[in-house]
Amino acid sequence: MKSTTPLSAGRLLALTAAIGGAVFLAACGGGSDGDAGSKPTSPKPNPVTTPPTLTCSAAGIAASNASTAASTVCMLTSDGEIVVELDARAPLTTANFLKYVNAKFYDKTIFHRVVPNFVAQGGGYSTGFVEKTGLNPAIKLETNIPGLSNTKYTIAMARLASPVDSATSQFYFNSADNSKDLDYKDALNPGYAVFGRVISGSATVDKINAEPELWAGAQTPATEVLLYWAIQLK
Repeated sequence: MKSTTPLSAGRLLALTAAIGGAVFLAACGGGSDGDAGSKPTSPKPNPVTTPPTLTCSAAGIAASNASTAASTVCMLTSDGEIVVELDARAPLTTANFLKYVNAKFYDKTIFHRVVPNFVAQGGGYSTGFVEKTGLNPAIKLETNIPGLSNTKYTIAMARLASPVDSATSQFYFNSADNSKDLDYKDALNPGYAVFGRVISGSATVDKINAEPELWAGAQTPATEVLLYWAIQLK
């Protein structure tokens, strides 16, 4: 069984796309957290299943228009809106993400893994922890690019520990400055590919990151955080 060790310095396997969340952790017995059988095994469904709007807000559109990036994406979550600008310095990763956005793959998915003061990861599961299979082949890892770093409010791709060229649909928001742990160090520690940053909605990232956990150390919210939709603005 693959490791479910919480992600921290030197323990990066928890960011792999293969790790699910509370369901997988409970199946492994819960580790040192006690009797997993006495704990909930999945989040409560979010009570608001219908998005309050199908369009990006005026503030989000304004942020997109003000950005010099060639591509921007607006996302609506049950905790609010997020607008990201994508970085052309990671062309394979950016193109891959846009393929999933425009295929509506991310619509009605959840943030299945949220580690307080670390990351909020989504793009791989729909409500009820139903796994979604990536539509496209895995992409080549784009790291060690000057100017791209896992700083707070950036967006990056989750991947398997091996092979490193394994990212498909799952992404994460850095909810803290994780550059020390997640950036490229050397060929044996290639890091995780950053491909954009939040330009509107950083408070939404904070809100997702502050959601109560299913149980202490579960690394998944007690109530599902939905990603209603994601649309490319430009």
